Formats: sequence, structure tokens, C-alpha cells
Amino acid sequence: MCVVFLALTAIAQTGPKATTSQGKIEGKMSPDGQVREFLGVPYAAPPVGPLRWKPPHPGLKWLGMRPAASFGAHCMQPAIYADMVFRDPGGSEDCLTLNVWTPAKVKGTKLPVMVWFHGGGLPGGSSEPRQDGEHLAHKGVVVVSMNYRLGIFGFFALPALAKESLRNGAGNYGLMDQVAALEWVHGNIAAFGGDPENVTIFGESFGAITASELMASPLCKGLFARAIGESGGAFTNYRPVPLAIAEKQGLDFAQESFGSSDLASLRSVSADELLKASVAKTTGDDTIFVPDVDGDVLPESVNAIYAAGKQAHLPLLAGWNKDEGGTVDPAEKPALESLRELATKQFGSGSGEFLDAYAASTDAEAVRVLEDYAGDAFIAHSTWAWLEAQVKTGDAPVFRYHFDLGSPGDPNHPASIGAFHSDDIEYVFGNLDSRKGAHWRPEDYQLSELMQNYWINFARTGNPNGPNLPDWPSYNAAGKWQVMHLGPNAKAEPDQHRDRYVFLQQVWGR
Repeated sequence: MCVVFLALTAIAQTGPKATTSQGKIEGKMSPDGQVREFLGVPYAAPPVGPLRWKPPHPGLKWLGMRPAASFGAHCMQPAIYADMVFRDPGGSEDCLTLNVWTPAKVKGTKLPVMVWFHGGGLPGGSSEPRQDGEHLAHKGVVVVSMNYRLGIFGFFALPALAKESLRNGAGNYGLMDQVAALEWVHGNIAAFGGDPENVTIFGESFGAITASELMASPLCKGLFARAIGESGGAFTNYRPVPLAIAEKQGLDFAQESFGSSDLASLRSVSADELLKASVAKTTGDDTIFVPDVDGDVLPESVNAIYAAGKQAHLPLLAGWNKDEGGTVDPAEKPALESLRELATKQFGSGSGEFLDAYAASTDAEAVRVLEDYAGDAFIAHSTWAWLEAQVKTGDAPVFRYHFDLGSPGDPNHPASIGAFHSDDIEYVFGNLDSRKGAHWRPEDYQLSELMQNYWINFARTGNPNGPNLPDWPSYNAAGKWQVMHLGPNAKAEPDQHRDRYVFLQQVWGR
């Protein structure tokens, strides 16, 4: 155990206080005085020096009152997304902190807890203004967000690391960080008015992918009661790789970048040098540093765990946005011709089945079909596969949504790209005004209010339904695979494109 005692200098006692297993902390109040905010709270020892590429260690204990009114450093990452804005001192390896938002006045009952996993692909992300938990906390829940190791710092595997671990597995340190944060929540959230037995994990993009992995992990048993996945699942194109592949990729990287796979040497390399070398091995959003089937966090492939019904049998709410894959320029090439070429190139002898599922008779229809397929290939099908796997072998309610409302546009996202990937985040958190330059419409605020209520109801009870809300049926064959369409006139209706996903699963599920 790595335990460090820190004597902290006395400070003006003006903010809200809480006592954790590590020591006392002092946060701050929201501007309206209705929410207590505790920011940058360590949940594990800094993973630096000899702790680099090791499971998170418990620690820091301190004496006195620790300030918790500002965000901790975000985890090491390249600058890759223009719309990703942080409010912290910068990037650091010493980044394992979390943030808590809780109502200022907690009544007798313990409040449901919502633990957020940020997206940003494998290389990026942290707590941004759009993911601030203040608005949700106003509605009577405790919200927690955390940093977890990314890229080479979070998902680097070597045979030597597996041997050193005594578990014959390597990598997945970012997932272990999430588990450690959930353990911290389980042990400490009661001090903030939260119920440790009523925790919902929720995340977007890679955050949703990791949520599906933690549902499959035996390490998370008893740490959360339900899950929400926004645009992501660890299936098909996002499934974890076998350990042997991760170790081979790690060996090749170490030799090519530093001429050695010696652990002591690699741990002596500066964080900046490691990041620079890893970025050189990354193309677009693709990286060799990904979750793997390590035999510990993931004892088997995610597919196999769900197929055998060994995942957590908990309520699940998941879905995706209408324009996940972006939009198609109809002027580039006749869309019907492009669709037929794609069918032949991607599916060969199965092109006819593809064109039956993604049917179009005009160029205008083909444009929409191409856009739909781009989103399915990118993230929608993997999310669908997660939902289906939970329906098939789980025994708890499952709810599916489709986010339909196109963005009004902002400097980073013109309105022409519709309901783009990550477009839903501000709606879920009630933080529309955090997106600078967007001209929000009444229907945006109405939908945000609706989604906040659905998400919070689900966190309270495992069912999104509640008074004065459109009825959201569960997702299953008996109900004809009902999907809640989230838009100006939210309503549920049977899935209109199930044949597409069944076809893709037959091809990609193998």
C-alpha cells in the first residue's frame, strides 16, 4: 500500500466540508448556493515513477484540511479535439482525481449517485464545462466525474508487465482507474449525501465503451446498480484485443521508439517523451494502446462474457445520435452509385443483402442511407450489439434511444452536420450554455430538460419513466423493439431498421 501523509497549511474555512477515508476536504458552493462542489479529490496515489503501468494504489492520506475547490490536472494526452475544453492546470501523469457535485441540503434519504466516464477516444478527455454536474445535482442526485489514464499511460502492455503483475495480465490501467474510482465512491459517497448502493455509471463514446466493459468485469461486482451508454459499446469494431496482440504491439512500440523494452528504462522516460512517441504511432483516432483481454479486469472477451450471461444483470439504457458518422456531400458523386460501390467493396458477395437492408431508390434517399451506414459503422452498431447482448442474456430491463434533434450550429459544428457524435452531452447535463456560439432554440432547452429527467429517473429506479413524461417502453422482442426518439416531439416507436443491424451482426459479429 502506498500511503502518504501530508500536512496541509491552514486556510480560510469558508467552503463546504466533507470527511473522506483519506482526510478532510473543503470545496466550494455553486454560484446560487444550492450545490456543494468538491473538485480535484485524489482517489489513488499518483501513478508516476515505479507506479507507472501498475494498478492504481491507495493513498494519499493527509492531515489538516485539503482544498478541493479546483479541478486536478487532466491525464496526459495530445490536443486532438477542437471542442474539448478543460478547466485545470494542464496535463500531467499525476491525474487520478475525481469531482463531486451534491445538493447543498441533503434530506434524510440518501441520494442516487451518477458516476460519469468521459469520452474522447482512447487518447483524450477530462472533465469539461459541458460535463459539469451542477445542473443535475440541482435535481437531487450526486454526480461524480473522474480522470483515468489514457493512451500509452492507460493501455500499454508488455510481457514484462504481465510477469511483474503476478496476474499474468498487462494493460487496462485506465479501466482499473475507473474501478478504483468506483471503489472510492462506494466507500466515501455517503459523506456527500449519496447512496453507495444506488450508483449508476454513465458515459459517452469511449466512456460508454468502458461502461460496457465494466459491466463484464468481475472486479466491479457490487460497485454499481445500473448503466447508461451514450454512443458506444465494446463490441465488433471496439472489442478489446487479445493480450498476446497487445503485448506484441507494446514490444514493437518500445523497440522502435526507445530501442528497449526494459521496464526500468521505460519508466525513466519522461511523460512528455512517451506521449510524443505514442502520438507518432497514432493515425487519426486509431491507436495501438487499447483495452485487452488481460485475464483479470476482463477474464474473457466481452462478447464471450455477455454471451454466457456472466455480465452484471443490471438495468441498461443506451442509444446513439442520428448523425454519428457525419453527413455526405450529395454533389461529390451520384449517391446511388456510391452506395452500390460501397456495398461491393465492403460486403462482396453479401452486397445484395446489404442493399436490401440499406435500400434506396433515389440519390436523395441514398445520401441519407450512406449517412446512416457511416454512423452504424462508426459507433451505432457497437452500441446496438451491447443492447442486444444484454437483452439476450440479462434479466433486467433495457431501454434504447435515438437522439434526433439536429444541432443549431456553433463554431466547431455547423448546423449542416445534424445530430453529430457527442452532440447529446450538453443536453444530458443541462449545460447547453457551455457550448459557445450556439444559438439555442426553445426546443433545445425542452429536450435537455426531458433528457435530464429521463436519465435521473433511471438513476433513481432503473426505469426512465415518470410523471408528465412521454412513455418509454423497454426494449425487447415482445414490445417490437421499441426505441425512444428524443426530439422536439419525443415518442417511442418500433425499430424501423432492425434488419440493418441484424445483417451487420452476421458479418461483423464473427
